[in-house]
Amino acid sequence: MITPEEQAQIIALVRRQVVPAVGCTEPICVALATARATETLGCLPARIEARLSANILKNAMGVGIPGTGMVGLPIAIALGAIAGRPAYGLEVIKDATPEDVERGRRYIDEGRIGISLDGETREKLYVDVTVTADDGHTARTVIAREHTHVALVEKDGTTLLSNPPASETEEQGATPLRLTLRKVYEFATTAPLADIEFINEARRLNEEAARRSLEGNYGHCLGKALSRPLGRGIMGDSIFSHILSSTSCACDARMAGAMIPVMSNSGSGNQGICATNPVVTFAEENHNTHEEMTRALMLSHLTAIYIKEHLGALSALCGCVVAATGSSCGITYLMGGRYEQATFAVKNMIANLTGMICDGAKPSCALKLTSGVSTAVLSAMLAMQGECVSPVEGIIDEDVDQSIRNLVSIGADAMNETDRRVLDIMTHKGRAAH
Repeated sequence: MITPEEQAQIIALVRRQVVPAVGCTEPICVALATARATETLGCLPARIEARLSANILKNAMGVGIPGTGMVGLPIAIALGAIAGRPAYGLEVIKDATPEDVERGRRYIDEGRIGISLDGETREKLYVDVTVTADDGHTARTVIAREHTHVALVEKDGTTLLSNPPASETEEQGATPLRLTLRKVYEFATTAPLADIEFINEARRLNEEAARRSLEGNYGHCLGKALSRPLGRGIMGDSIFSHILSSTSCACDARMAGAMIPVMSNSGSGNQGICATNPVVTFAEENHNTHEEMTRALMLSHLTAIYIKEHLGALSALCGCVVAATGSSCGITYLMGGRYEQATFAVKNMIANLTGMICDGAKPSCALKLTSGVSTAVLSAMLAMQGECVSPVEGIIDEDVDQSIRNLVSIGADAMNETDRRVLDIMTHKGRAAH
Protein backbone atom coordinates (compact mmCIF):
# COMPACT_ATOMS: atom_id res chain seq x y z
CA MET A 1 0.00 0.00 0.00
CA ILE A 2 1.40 3.39 -1.00
CA THR A 3 1.46 5.89 1.83
CA PRO A 4 0.46 9.55 1.37
CA GLU A 5 4.12 10.52 1.84
CA GLU A 6 5.21 8.09 -0.88
CA GLN A 7 2.50 9.37 -3.18
CA ALA A 8 3.70 12.94 -2.74
CA GLN A 9 7.30 11.86 -3.35
CA ILE A 10 6.36 9.98 -6.52
CA ILE A 11 4.49 12.98 -7.92
CA ALA A 12 7.47 15.22 -7.15
CA LEU A 13 9.82 12.69 -8.76
CA VAL A 14 7.79 12.50 -11.98
CA ARG A 15 7.44 16.28 -12.17
CA ARG A 16 11.21 16.60 -11.85
CA GLN A 17 12.05 13.91 -14.40
CA VAL A 18 9.36 14.59 -17.01
CA VAL A 19 10.03 18.10 -18.33
CA PRO A 20 10.02 19.90 -21.71
CA ALA A 21 13.25 20.00 -23.71
CA VAL A 22 14.30 21.60 -26.99
CA GLY A 23 17.05 19.69 -28.74
CA CYS A 24 19.20 16.77 -27.60
CA THR A 25 19.66 17.09 -23.87
CA GLU A 26 23.43 16.51 -23.78
CA PRO A 27 24.54 19.53 -25.88
CA ILE A 28 21.65 21.49 -24.37
CA CYS A 29 22.93 20.61 -20.91
CA VAL A 30 26.31 22.09 -21.89
CA ALA A 31 24.52 25.16 -23.26
CA LEU A 32 22.68 25.47 -19.93
CA ALA A 33 25.93 25.36 -17.95
CA THR A 34 27.42 27.96 -20.31
CA ALA A 35 24.39 30.21 -19.94
CA ARG A 36 24.54 29.98 -16.14
CA ALA A 37 28.27 30.75 -16.12
CA THR A 38 27.78 33.67 -18.51
CA GLU A 39 24.95 35.04 -16.38
CA THR A 40 27.25 34.85 -13.35
CA LEU A 41 30.07 36.58 -15.24
CA GLY A 42 27.74 39.39 -16.28
CA CYS A 43 28.99 39.81 -19.84
CA LEU A 44 29.66 37.87 -23.02
CA PRO A 45 32.83 35.83 -22.39
CA ALA A 46 35.95 36.31 -24.41
CA ARG A 47 36.78 32.64 -23.88
CA ILE A 48 34.82 29.48 -22.92
CA GLU A 49 36.39 26.24 -21.73
CA ALA A 50 34.17 23.16 -21.39
CA ARG A 51 35.44 20.01 -19.68
CA LEU A 52 33.02 17.13 -20.21
CA SER A 53 32.54 13.49 -19.26
CA ALA A 54 32.91 10.90 -22.00
CA ASN A 55 29.18 10.17 -22.13
CA ILE A 56 28.34 13.85 -22.66
CA LEU A 57 30.86 14.03 -25.50
CA LYS A 58 29.53 10.83 -27.06
CA ASN A 59 25.94 12.05 -27.07
CA ALA A 60 26.73 15.53 -28.34
CA MET A 61 29.00 14.84 -31.30
CA GLY A 62 26.57 13.99 -34.07
CA VAL A 63 23.26 15.61 -33.22
CA GLY A 64 21.62 18.69 -34.71
CA ILE A 65 21.27 21.83 -32.59
CA PRO A 66 17.78 23.39 -32.85
CA GLY A 67 17.38 26.36 -35.14
CA THR A 68 20.98 26.37 -36.37
CA GLY A 69 21.35 23.87 -39.20
CA MET A 70 24.57 22.86 -37.42
CA VAL A 71 25.72 19.79 -35.56
CA GLY A 72 27.59 19.36 -32.30
CA LEU A 73 28.81 21.17 -29.21
CA PRO A 74 30.48 24.40 -30.45
CA ILE A 75 27.27 26.08 -31.65
CA ALA A 76 25.37 24.86 -28.57
CA ILE A 77 28.01 26.42 -26.33
CA ALA A 78 28.11 29.64 -28.34
CA LEU A 79 24.33 30.04 -28.20
CA GLY A 80 24.34 29.25 -24.49
CA ALA A 81 26.58 32.28 -23.99
CA ILE A 82 24.93 34.57 -26.55
CA ALA A 83 21.22 33.81 -26.16
CA GLY A 84 20.86 31.28 -23.34
CA ARG A 85 18.29 31.77 -20.57
CA PRO A 86 19.18 29.54 -17.58
CA ALA A 87 15.65 29.87 -16.18
CA TYR A 88 14.35 27.91 -19.18
CA GLY A 89 16.18 24.75 -18.11
CA LEU A 90 16.42 22.30 -21.01
CA GLU A 91 14.74 24.87 -23.27
CA VAL A 92 17.66 27.22 -22.59
CA ILE A 93 18.22 28.29 -26.24
CA LYS A 94 14.61 28.38 -27.42
CA ASP A 95 14.72 32.18 -27.86
CA ALA A 96 17.78 32.10 -30.15
CA THR A 97 17.27 34.08 -33.35
CA PRO A 98 18.95 33.68 -36.76
CA GLU A 99 21.06 36.70 -35.82
CA ASP A 100 22.18 34.91 -32.66
CA VAL A 101 23.14 31.86 -34.73
CA GLU A 102 25.22 34.03 -37.05
CA ARG A 103 26.95 35.62 -34.04
CA GLY A 104 27.56 32.09 -32.77
CA ARG A 105 29.22 31.08 -36.04
CA ARG A 106 31.56 34.06 -35.81
CA TYR A 107 32.26 33.29 -32.15
CA ILE A 108 33.32 29.76 -33.13
CA ASP A 109 35.41 30.96 -36.08
CA GLU A 110 37.27 33.32 -33.75
CA GLY A 111 38.49 30.30 -31.76
CA ARG A 112 36.88 31.32 -28.50
CA ILE A 113 35.66 27.86 -27.46
CA GLY A 114 37.71 25.00 -26.05
CA ILE A 115 36.25 21.53 -25.45
CA SER A 116 38.07 18.72 -23.68
CA LEU A 117 37.45 15.37 -22.01
CA ASP A 118 37.48 15.38 -18.22
CA GLY A 119 39.33 12.17 -17.46
CA GLU A 120 39.11 12.56 -13.70
CA THR A 121 35.39 12.66 -13.01
CA ARG A 122 33.60 9.45 -12.03
CA GLU A 123 30.24 10.90 -13.02
CA LYS A 124 28.93 9.78 -16.40
CA LEU A 125 27.01 13.05 -16.69
CA TYR A 126 29.45 15.86 -15.91
CA VAL A 127 29.74 19.32 -17.44
CA ASP A 128 32.31 21.86 -16.17
CA VAL A 129 32.24 25.22 -17.97
CA THR A 130 34.56 28.13 -17.20
CA VAL A 131 34.03 31.48 -18.92
CA THR A 132 36.57 34.32 -18.97
CA ALA A 133 35.94 38.01 -19.67
CA ASP A 134 38.27 40.37 -21.52
CA ASP A 135 39.28 41.90 -18.20
CA GLY A 136 40.26 38.52 -16.72
CA HIS A 137 37.23 37.91 -14.49
CA THR A 138 36.00 34.33 -14.55
CA ALA A 139 32.90 32.34 -13.72
CA ARG A 140 32.39 28.59 -13.54
CA THR A 141 29.35 26.30 -13.51
CA VAL A 142 29.28 22.54 -12.97
CA ILE A 143 26.28 20.36 -13.83
CA ALA A 144 26.43 16.76 -12.62
CA ARG A 145 24.41 13.54 -12.34
CA GLU A 146 21.23 15.06 -13.81
CA HIS A 147 20.94 17.32 -16.86
CA THR A 148 19.68 20.31 -14.90
CA HIS A 149 21.39 19.76 -11.55
CA VAL A 150 23.73 22.73 -10.98
CA ALA A 151 26.28 21.34 -8.55
CA LEU A 152 28.66 24.31 -8.37
CA VAL A 153 28.77 28.00 -9.28
CA GLU A 154 31.90 30.10 -8.80
CA LYS A 155 32.95 33.64 -9.66
CA ASP A 156 36.62 34.59 -9.64
CA GLY A 157 37.32 31.45 -7.61
CA THR A 158 34.75 32.25 -4.91
CA THR A 159 32.02 29.65 -4.44
CA LEU A 160 28.54 31.12 -4.83
CA LEU A 161 26.67 27.79 -4.86
CA SER A 162 27.69 24.30 -3.76
CA ASN A 163 25.02 21.68 -4.26
CA PRO A 164 26.48 18.18 -4.72
CA PRO A 165 24.15 15.73 -6.45
CA ALA A 166 21.74 14.01 -4.09
CA SER A 167 18.33 12.47 -4.36
CA GLU A 168 15.39 14.77 -3.80
CA THR A 169 14.33 12.82 -0.71
CA GLU A 170 17.82 13.14 0.79
CA GLU A 171 17.76 16.87 0.20
CA GLN A 172 14.42 17.18 1.93
CA GLY A 173 15.41 14.90 4.80
CA ALA A 174 12.42 12.69 4.02
CA THR A 175 12.24 8.92 4.18
CA PRO A 176 13.98 7.63 1.03
CA LEU A 177 11.58 6.61 -1.72
CA ARG A 178 12.15 2.96 -2.59
CA LEU A 179 10.23 2.09 -5.71
CA THR A 180 9.35 -1.39 -6.90
CA LEU A 181 7.43 -2.29 -10.02
CA ARG A 182 4.43 -3.14 -7.83
CA LYS A 183 4.49 0.35 -6.29
CA VAL A 184 4.88 1.90 -9.74
CA TYR A 185 1.87 -0.03 -10.98
CA GLU A 186 -0.22 0.65 -7.88
CA PHE A 187 0.46 4.38 -8.01
CA ALA A 188 -0.27 4.71 -11.72
CA THR A 189 -3.52 2.76 -11.53
CA THR A 190 -4.97 4.03 -8.23
CA ALA A 191 -3.72 7.58 -7.61
CA PRO A 192 -6.44 10.25 -7.81
CA LEU A 193 -6.81 11.13 -11.47
CA ALA A 194 -6.55 14.86 -10.75
CA ASP A 195 -3.11 14.30 -9.21
CA ILE A 196 -1.67 12.71 -12.35
CA GLU A 197 -3.43 14.69 -15.09
CA PHE A 198 -0.24 16.69 -15.62
CA ILE A 199 1.30 13.72 -17.44
CA ASN A 200 -0.99 14.49 -20.39
CA GLU A 201 1.23 17.45 -21.25
CA ALA A 202 3.66 14.79 -22.53
CA ARG A 203 0.93 13.61 -24.88
CA ARG A 204 0.31 17.13 -26.16
CA LEU A 205 3.96 17.98 -26.80
CA ASN A 206 5.11 14.67 -28.24
CA GLU A 207 2.09 14.15 -30.50
CA GLU A 208 2.62 17.66 -31.85
CA ALA A 209 6.31 16.91 -32.43
CA ALA A 210 5.37 13.86 -34.50
CA ARG A 211 2.83 15.88 -36.50
CA ARG A 212 5.22 18.75 -37.20
CA SER A 213 7.92 16.32 -38.28
CA LEU A 214 5.82 15.44 -41.33
CA GLU A 215 6.04 19.08 -42.46
CA GLY A 216 9.77 18.80 -43.13
CA ASN A 217 12.45 16.30 -44.11
CA TYR A 218 14.27 15.55 -40.89
CA GLY A 219 17.08 13.10 -40.27
CA HIS A 220 16.62 9.85 -42.17
CA CYS A 221 12.86 10.47 -42.55
CA LEU A 222 12.02 7.10 -41.02
CA GLY A 223 8.66 8.31 -39.75
CA LYS A 224 7.74 9.58 -43.20
CA ALA A 225 8.92 6.37 -44.84
CA LEU A 226 6.63 4.34 -42.59
CA SER A 227 3.62 6.56 -43.36
CA ARG A 228 4.10 6.72 -47.15
CA PRO A 229 2.37 4.30 -49.53
CA LEU A 230 5.47 2.07 -49.80
CA GLY A 231 5.81 1.91 -46.01
CA ARG A 232 2.13 1.14 -45.56
CA GLY A 233 2.31 -1.45 -48.30
CA ILE A 234 5.08 -3.26 -46.46
CA MET A 235 4.15 -2.59 -42.81
CA GLY A 236 0.39 -2.26 -43.22
CA ASP A 237 -1.95 0.53 -42.15
CA SER A 238 -2.41 -0.63 -38.57
CA ILE A 239 -2.11 0.42 -34.94
CA PHE A 240 1.35 -1.15 -34.96
CA SER A 241 2.60 0.80 -37.98
CA HIS A 242 1.09 4.01 -36.62
CA ILE A 243 2.93 3.51 -33.32
CA LEU A 244 6.22 3.09 -35.17
CA SER A 245 5.58 6.10 -37.40
CA SER A 246 4.55 8.46 -34.59
CA THR A 247 7.54 7.54 -32.46
CA SER A 248 10.12 7.75 -35.25
CA CYS A 249 8.64 10.99 -36.64
CA ALA A 250 9.16 12.81 -33.35
CA CYS A 251 12.67 11.40 -33.05
CA ASP A 252 13.56 12.31 -36.65
CA ALA A 253 12.75 15.97 -36.01
CA ARG A 254 14.41 16.15 -32.63
CA MET A 255 17.70 14.54 -33.64
CA ALA A 256 17.92 16.68 -36.77
CA GLY A 257 17.76 19.85 -34.67
CA ALA A 258 14.21 21.05 -35.31
CA MET A 259 13.10 23.84 -32.98
CA ILE A 260 10.32 21.62 -31.66
CA PRO A 261 9.92 20.98 -27.92
CA VAL A 262 9.32 17.47 -26.65
CA MET A 263 8.55 16.12 -23.19
CA SER A 264 11.63 14.33 -21.88
CA ASN A 265 11.98 11.51 -19.37
CA SER A 266 14.97 11.20 -17.04
CA GLY A 267 16.87 13.85 -18.99
CA SER A 268 16.26 12.37 -22.45
CA GLY A 269 13.85 13.63 -25.06
CA ASN A 270 14.05 10.36 -26.99
CA GLN A 271 13.12 8.46 -23.84
CA GLY A 272 10.21 10.83 -23.35
CA ILE A 273 9.05 10.20 -26.91
CA CYS A 274 9.47 6.45 -26.52
CA ALA A 275 7.51 6.42 -23.24
CA THR A 276 4.71 8.59 -24.68
CA ASN A 277 3.91 8.15 -28.36
CA PRO A 278 3.38 4.36 -28.44
CA VAL A 279 0.99 4.55 -25.47
CA VAL A 280 -0.95 7.52 -26.84
CA THR A 281 -1.27 6.06 -30.33
CA PHE A 282 -2.47 2.71 -29.02
CA ALA A 283 -4.95 4.32 -26.61
CA GLU A 284 -6.45 6.58 -29.29
CA GLU A 285 -6.86 3.82 -31.85
CA ASN A 286 -8.00 1.23 -29.29
CA HIS A 287 -10.66 3.69 -28.07
CA ASN A 288 -9.48 3.62 -24.48
CA THR A 289 -10.96 6.18 -22.12
CA HIS A 290 -9.19 9.39 -21.11
CA GLU A 291 -8.58 7.96 -17.65
CA GLU A 292 -7.10 4.75 -19.05
CA MET A 293 -4.77 6.73 -21.30
CA THR A 294 -3.69 8.99 -18.44
CA ARG A 295 -2.94 6.05 -16.16
CA ALA A 296 -1.11 4.17 -18.92
CA LEU A 297 1.04 7.23 -19.61
CA MET A 298 1.90 7.54 -15.93
CA LEU A 299 2.70 3.81 -15.76
CA SER A 300 4.96 4.10 -18.79
CA HIS A 301 6.86 7.18 -17.62
CA LEU A 302 7.19 6.06 -14.00
CA THR A 303 8.44 2.60 -15.03
CA ALA A 304 11.15 4.26 -17.13
CA ILE A 305 12.05 6.59 -14.25
CA TYR A 306 12.23 3.65 -11.82
CA ILE A 307 14.72 1.80 -14.03
CA LYS A 308 16.76 4.92 -14.87
CA GLU A 309 17.05 5.86 -11.19
CA HIS A 310 19.25 2.76 -10.85
CA LEU A 311 20.87 2.79 -14.28
CA GLY A 312 21.87 6.47 -14.23
CA ALA A 313 21.07 9.30 -16.61
CA LEU A 314 23.76 8.19 -19.09
CA SER A 315 25.18 4.73 -19.69
CA ALA A 316 26.40 2.35 -22.38
CA LEU A 317 22.84 1.05 -22.74
CA CYS A 318 20.55 2.75 -25.23
CA GLY A 319 17.80 4.62 -23.38
CA CYS A 320 15.16 3.19 -25.69
CA VAL A 321 15.54 -0.14 -23.84
CA VAL A 322 14.29 1.49 -20.66
CA ALA A 323 11.66 3.79 -22.15
CA ALA A 324 10.24 1.08 -24.40
CA THR A 325 9.92 -1.17 -21.35
CA GLY A 326 7.78 1.57 -19.83
CA SER A 327 5.63 1.86 -22.94
CA SER A 328 5.20 -1.93 -23.02
CA CYS A 329 3.76 -1.76 -19.50
CA GLY A 330 1.47 1.09 -20.56
CA ILE A 331 0.24 -0.77 -23.64
CA THR A 332 -0.31 -3.93 -21.58
CA TYR A 333 -2.52 -1.92 -19.22
CA LEU A 334 -4.46 -0.49 -22.16
CA MET A 335 -5.00 -4.03 -23.45
CA GLY A 336 -6.68 -4.85 -20.16
CA GLY A 337 -3.68 -6.33 -18.41
CA ARG A 338 -3.04 -6.08 -14.69
CA TYR A 339 0.10 -6.21 -12.55
CA GLU A 340 1.00 -9.81 -13.40
CA GLN A 341 0.81 -9.10 -17.13
CA ALA A 342 2.92 -5.95 -16.62
CA THR A 343 5.65 -8.05 -15.01
CA PHE A 344 5.49 -10.41 -17.98
CA ALA A 345 5.92 -7.49 -20.36
CA VAL A 346 8.95 -6.20 -18.44
CA LYS A 347 10.63 -9.61 -18.43
CA ASN A 348 9.95 -10.09 -22.14
CA MET A 349 11.54 -6.70 -22.87
CA ILE A 350 14.64 -7.37 -20.77
CA ALA A 351 15.09 -10.79 -22.39
CA ASN A 352 15.05 -9.19 -25.85
CA LEU A 353 16.66 -5.74 -25.87
CA THR A 354 19.34 -5.90 -23.14
CA GLY A 355 22.71 -5.04 -24.63
CA MET A 356 21.63 -2.50 -27.27
CA ILE A 357 24.48 -0.01 -27.20
CA CYS A 358 24.28 3.75 -27.02
CA ASP A 359 26.64 5.17 -29.64
CA GLY A 360 25.63 8.78 -29.17
CA ALA A 361 22.67 10.94 -30.05
CA LYS A 362 22.16 11.22 -33.81
CA PRO A 363 19.49 10.96 -36.54
CA SER A 364 19.73 7.15 -36.63
CA CYS A 365 18.39 7.03 -33.06
CA ALA A 366 14.97 6.87 -34.76
CA LEU A 367 15.88 3.35 -35.91
CA LYS A 368 16.65 2.28 -32.37
CA LEU A 369 13.47 3.79 -30.97
CA THR A 370 11.49 1.96 -33.63
CA SER A 371 13.19 -1.31 -32.67
CA GLY A 372 12.39 -0.61 -29.03
CA VAL A 373 8.71 0.20 -29.48
CA SER A 374 8.11 -2.69 -31.89
CA THR A 375 9.47 -4.98 -29.19
CA ALA A 376 7.24 -3.20 -26.67
CA VAL A 377 4.14 -4.10 -28.64
CA LEU A 378 5.25 -7.71 -29.13
CA SER A 379 6.09 -8.05 -25.43
CA ALA A 380 2.68 -6.69 -24.44
CA MET A 381 0.92 -9.07 -26.83
CA LEU A 382 2.76 -12.06 -25.40
CA ALA A 383 2.10 -10.88 -21.85
CA MET A 384 -1.64 -10.70 -22.53
CA GLN A 385 -1.51 -14.31 -23.72
CA GLY A 386 0.18 -15.33 -20.47
CA GLU A 387 3.52 -15.84 -22.19
CA CYS A 388 6.62 -14.73 -20.29
CA VAL A 389 10.32 -15.49 -20.62
CA SER A 390 11.03 -17.90 -17.77
CA PRO A 391 13.73 -17.69 -15.06
CA VAL A 392 15.62 -20.59 -16.65
CA GLU A 393 16.24 -18.40 -19.70
CA GLY A 394 19.15 -15.99 -19.79
CA ILE A 395 19.23 -13.10 -17.32
CA ILE A 396 15.56 -13.26 -16.35
CA ASP A 397 14.75 -13.94 -12.69
CA GLU A 398 11.50 -15.10 -11.14
CA ASP A 399 11.30 -11.73 -9.38
CA VAL A 400 10.67 -8.88 -11.82
CA ASP A 401 12.60 -6.31 -9.76
CA GLN A 402 15.62 -8.63 -9.71
CA SER A 403 15.31 -8.92 -13.48
CA ILE A 404 15.45 -5.12 -13.64
CA ARG A 405 18.51 -5.14 -11.38
CA ASN A 406 20.14 -7.66 -13.73
CA LEU A 407 19.51 -5.29 -16.64
CA VAL A 408 20.97 -2.40 -14.66
CA SER A 409 24.03 -4.45 -13.66
CA ILE A 410 24.80 -5.10 -17.31
CA GLY A 411 24.05 -1.58 -18.54
CA ALA A 412 25.68 0.38 -15.72
CA ASP A 413 28.66 -1.84 -14.89
CA ALA A 414 29.42 -4.70 -17.28
CA MET A 415 29.16 -2.51 -20.40
CA ASN A 416 31.61 0.16 -19.21
CA GLU A 417 34.37 -1.18 -21.44
CA THR A 418 31.88 -1.20 -24.32
CA ASP A 419 31.20 2.46 -23.58
CA ARG A 420 34.90 3.31 -23.73
CA ARG A 421 35.38 1.39 -26.95
CA VAL A 422 32.37 3.07 -28.58
CA LEU A 423 33.75 6.54 -27.76
CA ASP A 424 37.20 5.53 -29.01
CA ILE A 425 35.72 4.35 -32.32
CA MET A 426 33.61 7.51 -32.66
CA THR A 427 36.57 9.83 -32.04
CA HIS A 428 39.02 7.99 -34.31
CA LYS A 429 36.90 7.23 -37.36
CA GLY A 430 38.75 7.75 -40.61
CA ARG A 431 42.20 8.08 -39.07
CA ALA A 432 43.32 4.58 -40.02
CA ALA A 433 42.79 5.45 -43.68
CA HIS A 434 45.29 8.27 -43.38
